[in-house]
Amino acid sequence: MRSRFDLTCLATAVTLAITTVSGFAAGPSPSGQEGSPLRDSVNGFAVGPSPSPSVREGSPLRDPPQLVSRNGILRARLVVERRQADVAGRKLWALTYNGHYMPPTLRIQPGDRLELAMENRLGKNTNLHVHGLHVSPSGHSDNVFVHIHPGETFRYSYRFPTNLASGTYWYHSHAHPMSGPQVAGGLSGVIVVDGLKWYLPPGLRDITEHVIALKDFQIQGDTVKTKDLHISAPTNRTVNGQLNPTIRIRPGEIQLWRLANISANIYYKVHLQGQPFQVIAHDANPVNRIWAADSLLLAAGARFDVLVRGGPPGRTQLQTLPYNTGPAGNQFPQATLATLVSEGAPMRPPALPTTFAPTEDLGHADIAARRTIVFSENKAGTEYYINGKQFDMNRVDIRSKLNTVEEWTVRNDSDEEHSFHVHVDDFQLMSINGRPHDGHGWQDTASVPPRGQIVIRISFTDYTGKTVLHCHILNHEDAGMMAVLEIVK
Repeated sequence: MRSRFDLTCLATAVTLAITTVSGFAAGPSPSGQEGSPLRDSVNGFAVGPSPSPSVREGSPLRDPPQLVSRNGILRARLVVERRQADVAGRKLWALTYNGHYMPPTLRIQPGDRLELAMENRLGKNTNLHVHGLHVSPSGHSDNVFVHIHPGETFRYSYRFPTNLASGTYWYHSHAHPMSGPQVAGGLSGVIVVDGLKWYLPPGLRDITEHVIALKDFQIQGDTVKTKDLHISAPTNRTVNGQLNPTIRIRPGEIQLWRLANISANIYYKVHLQGQPFQVIAHDANPVNRIWAADSLLLAAGARFDVLVRGGPPGRTQLQTLPYNTGPAGNQFPQATLATLVSEGAPMRPPALPTTFAPTEDLGHADIAARRTIVFSENKAGTEYYINGKQFDMNRVDIRSKLNTVEEWTVRNDSDEEHSFHVHVDDFQLMSINGRPHDGHGWQDTASVPPRGQIVIRISFTDYTGKTVLHCHILNHEDAGMMAVLEIVK
């Protein structure tokens, strides 16, 4: 949640002319017949992807380099360009920030300023969205209506509140209608807001932490694909841009892993063989009670901060399990993401606390307005709608008042899941298909079941201006599944 306190996710596949290139999953050959740009189809039915090729255990996990704030400010420059970069151990043409497929992590403190100059060396417009951060949507802040033209430099200026929630966020292109191709091409990275460790016992505040950025790419020749993207096409799932990296841990050691789905379209159902995850934050909202999960569904755009304990000496796998988003959706196959190696002298860390961070419960809040938001699509899967309309940046779809709480029913009238996301203010997920839900905090992304619905409560605080809500499956967003939200006094 936006804390008010200072401490603050093997299906049968039908594809045509699929090949494997140097251990990478390659897309359909140019001569092969393809379905719609949003899903492959055979006789009108959506089909799932081919399994990712098996990969060797890779090199040690490399955490992305960090750009860290000093004395309350982070000054940074991001150069956006298409160039050859190291992508999973091979030189490929990709879309990069500062020349890297896995760009630097931006690391800040609550109350900091971020002064960021973005230079566009692409041949198309671009922009930047700081996903999940509670910050102004206007002017030179988190304004997704900005167009940075080729050759231009735009200077973003963000001023974050002192009660900014600690945890893992991310940044990516939000240039409509090119967000899917640009993020799939490589334009996504991680943001960390410090403070989570202060909720832990003193003996755990210096534990090792790792960014586990889940980022996939499709390949064609020597290029990361940005055109004719099919969600169900074979893909290569990386951690920090690496294929099956090795993560080392001592038996009994506790580490903090920042799980972040920074891919354009796909889901991950993350599972660590033999060890449960201990969840301490969801979408950069510290939880009120640490909870255990055998697997975690990271819908498009979602994040979890988790504690992982080293098991007995040996090797185990961090996996993404099979997941089906519905009859009209996609079937994502099982794949190995990383290999965890437990070795060395055993450790005996202190016990984890039962409670974790203070959170605000909107269950008894006064409701200023109740709204219904309907996700739908055409039968071909080529057009997507919110409340029967496609995105128009010049039309305001919802007006909400500052310092009020609203209840939204988000209904899915399609046969595939959608990843609901709203900018600026996070929400409390109250129920899924009529069943009460306790997520132990707030979030900014939630998966809406096929032919189902979720109910959320959202509190509008601090900032006014125009922003958006949308499906975070970016192919769907680009094809119209986005609406304008204006927060007014």
